[in-house]
Amino acid sequence: MNNSSSHPEASPILIVPYMWIGDFVRCHSVVKVLKSRWPARPVDLITSSLCAPLPDYMPGVRQGIVSDLPRGRLPIGRYTALGRRLRAERYGTALIMLRTWKSALAPFLAGIPERTGFFGEVRLGLVNDLRWGERRLKRMIDCMGTLALPKGAKPPPEWPLPEIVVPVDEITQWLERRALAASPRPLVALAPGAVGAGKRWASRSYAELARRLTAAGISVWVLGGPNEAPFACEIVAAAGDRARDLTGNDLRDAVIALAAVDAAVSNDSGLMHVAAAIGVPTVALFGPTDARLWGPLNPLAAAIEPPSDRPCPRCARRNCEDVRHRDVDEITVDQVFDAVSKTLASRK
Repeated sequence: MNNSSSHPEASPILIVPYMWIGDFVRCHSVVKVLKSRWPARPVDLITSSLCAPLPDYMPGVRQGIVSDLPRGRLPIGRYTALGRRLRAERYGTALIMLRTWKSALAPFLAGIPERTGFFGEVRLGLVNDLRWGERRLKRMIDCMGTLALPKGAKPPPEWPLPEIVVPVDEITQWLERRALAASPRPLVALAPGAVGAGKRWASRSYAELARRLTAAGISVWVLGGPNEAPFACEIVAAAGDRARDLTGNDLRDAVIALAAVDAAVSNDSGLMHVAAAIGVPTVALFGPTDARLWGPLNPLAAAIEPPSDRPCPRCARRNCEDVRHRDVDEITVDQVFDAVSKTLASRK
């Protein structure tokens, strides 16, 4: 059991974040805001099994508490058990990022004195520090970060950047275990996965990009989860001996691999946010999402978007301003190959 006193200057803080990988990475900005306000208060994150490796690499996070609660039903016994687990940590504050009432249930059952969240669903009482105005905030980070500020405070012009820090010795040991220590440089990671229609660049385009990269003497690692394994097979088959399929079930492998490479190419996905937070130069491909709203806070080597000066593929208008009409497949292999080449050249 945590022995911190109940005084707000000493009690731990719990964050209940969104469990999409990209939003989870964004949450590290919130951690930094909290640590700047209360340096002595430990900060913990609720996490899914998928995101569980991320807190290990986030400076300022004490621990991640794994909880895979189902979305479509309410197993009250599991919520009660989680409430008991949280009560043992004696949190003074919980920041509840989601607007659902179920996301506030475990902090309520844990008896956390201050439960901060935006007004939403039917959760009066479950959240006792209600905030308003979420819908006026355009970016997810503004919604999340505002909950870490004093009530009524406006979001700052710039949020602190998320960081994912992988120790060098852990990278070295991982490379040796995976027999990758002798991989010829430069190394480029490809992340062909994405969630959402129009966001995933075609696997044939990734395959052609990989073929051109390896022909130029560049090694390629394909990263992602089990759903990306078929794409990885196609990409590696096109690229030859310099390409490796590193897809798998453990996000930790992708995190460490991204920390080891010289550059990355990614769709608008969770791994794009991971790569940017690590600091690896990342070429990001955007389709029906606005890079200015949904891109990482961390700088990108390049953000490539479909051209806007030709007829829209959905409404046929020129200069269509509806970003939802765009398809990432309008981006050419030439554009991405050139961006990767310039990125690698700038590192020499």
